[in-house]
Amino acid sequence: MTTLSGFQTPSRSAALAPNRVPAVTADFWLIKLMAVTMGETAADFLAVNLGLGLTATSLLMGAILIGALFLQFGQKRYVPWSYWLAVVLVSIVGTLITDNMVDNFGISLVSVTAFFVVVLGATFAAWYASEKTLSIHEVTTTKREMFYWAAILFTFALGTGAGDLVAEHFALGYMATGILFGMIIASVTFGYYALKLDGIWAFWIAYIFTRPLGASFGDLLSQPAEYGGMGLGTILTSAIFMAAIIGIVIYMTATREGQAIDQAK
Repeated sequence: MTTLSGFQTPSRSAALAPNRVPAVTADFWLIKLMAVTMGETAADFLAVNLGLGLTATSLLMGAILIGALFLQFGQKRYVPWSYWLAVVLVSIVGTLITDNMVDNFGISLVSVTAFFVVVLGATFAAWYASEKTLSIHEVTTTKREMFYWAAILFTFALGTGAGDLVAEHFALGYMATGILFGMIIASVTFGYYALKLDGIWAFWIAYIFTRPLGASFGDLLSQPAEYGGMGLGTILTSAIFMAAIIGIVIYMTATREGQAIDQAK
C-alpha cells in the first residue's frame, strides 16, 4: 500500500539498520484509531468495572507496559505484534496518567492539557537537538526509539486531556467532540496533500488528534444512554476493538503490510 506520509527518504547512515517502526499507511491509521479507542474503554473497564480503582490500575498497566517496551526494544526492527501491543498499552497508560492528574491530584483539564503541550514540545526539541530529525522513517537506534516512545506516550496523555476538556469541560458531548477532532484531522490531511504541509508535522498533529477522536468514539459506544452514549458497555466495546486489532496485526504479519520502508533503497 502506498505510504501516506511526506517524510524524507532515509539517509545512507540510516540504511545500515532496519527501521523499528512501521510505514505510515492507511492500515497504520486504522489500527491506531482502534488502539486509542480501546485504550479509553479498557482503562475504564479495569478501573471501574473490575473495581481495581485508578491507582491500582495505573500501577498494574504501567508495569505491563514496561515489560512490553522491553520486548519491543529487544526486536531491533519492526515486528507488528510487539509494536502494536506497545501502542495499545501506551494508549491505556497515557489515558491513566491524565486521569490520575485530574481525579487524584485535582489538576484542571486546562492545566493538564497545557502541561502536556509543553512536555511534548520539549520532547520534540530534545529529539531534534540530539538526532537532527523527527522522522519516523529513521528510527534505527535505541536512542531514537526512546524519543519516539516518549513522544507517543505524551501524545496520548495530551490527546486524553484535550478530548476530555472539549467533551466535559466545554460540554460538547461525545458525538460533537468526535466530529470536531475528525474535522481537524481532515483539515491536516487536506493541508498535507493540497497545501504541501510538512509531512513530519502533519503526521504528529494527526497522531495527537486521533487520540481524542478515538476516545470520543469509544465513549459514545460504551457509555450509558443517559450520559450520551450508546450503552454497549466497556467490556463489549473493548472486546470488539481488541478482536479487530488482532485481526489487522495478523494480516500485517502475513502480508508484511505496514513494514518499514526498504532500508536498502
